[in-house]
Amino acid sequence: MSNVEVDPVEIACGEDRAEADVELIPPREVPLGGPRAMLVRRTLPSRGRTMVGAWCFADHYGPDHVSETGGMVVPPHPHTGLQTVSWLFTGEIEHRDSLGTVAPVRPGELNLMTSGRGISHSEVSTAATDILHGVQLWVALPEEARGMAPEFENYVPEPYDDGAVRLAVFVGGLGLADGTRLTSPVRMHTPILGAELTLCPGADVALAVDPAYEHGVLVDGGQVEVLGEVVPQGTLGYVAPGARQLRLRAGEHGARAVLLGGTPFGEQIVMWWNFIGRSHEEVVASREQWQAEIGGAEAVQFGRFDYDGDPLPAPGMPGVRLRPRG
Repeated sequence: MSNVEVDPVEIACGEDRAEADVELIPPREVPLGGPRAMLVRRTLPSRGRTMVGAWCFADHYGPDHVSETGGMVVPPHPHTGLQTVSWLFTGEIEHRDSLGTVAPVRPGELNLMTSGRGISHSEVSTAATDILHGVQLWVALPEEARGMAPEFENYVPEPYDDGAVRLAVFVGGLGLADGTRLTSPVRMHTPILGAELTLCPGADVALAVDPAYEHGVLVDGGQVEVLGEVVPQGTLGYVAPGARQLRLRAGEHGARAVLLGGTPFGEQIVMWWNFIGRSHEEVVASREQWQAEIGGAEAVQFGRFDYDGDPLPAPGMPGVRLRPRG
């Protein structure tokens, strides 16, 4: 997914601080573009917290009636320095990219695109989709991986269900109090966790987590207590490193959430529009290269693919130098 804000700010990540046991991060609404702009709810980056582990971007959308919103129509756009994690609850999206990939995004299936040094892709909800509902997440690549060749991977995790919670781990690994451990084989580049959890009404679940990880619980539906703190629907509840157990309790109607985690990233990054770099100059160069390629220059960094429509031009750079903040 593209960040289609017309005036994106630069964001330097890696120096967030937590003061409470559970920090509540409310979402802000961002239009995804078009005359009937589909709204997404963004919790990362936020003013007070820019990352959870290597997770640096979290959009949560739906359930939306496509007949009313127009669905998701994101034309070809570029990425550098990150991995996109597409995870749906309802609906279907067609992914196309400059590797030649044409793949559906379906509920319960992970589509992982690694941009490395550069890739372009599009995402469009299919004609068969009535309701669109899911999350789009970005993972920052560390210095040693951000210059790699781009990749695409699809993975369908086998859900675990013990009658109280249904878990699907799509990246990394997660333990349960009974000793069960669920892992995903997809290739990531930092210690990380991503999972969908569906909690039955009144369920009280203990997860065995790595104390080196920080965690975020993004509540999709219902209400979840995280370590005794109520995290409302649409909100991200952040837990700093140190916890060996993450206790989640659902309300009387049950709940669904996405659990994110990872070791603190440890590198400062500059994120502007769809580029993640390390300096103002690097972001400017990526923007200029994308503009040149969509203007007809040889596609040496981001590539091209068949798409019925025009690519997204990059917004104009801000009038000040991009600088680290945090």
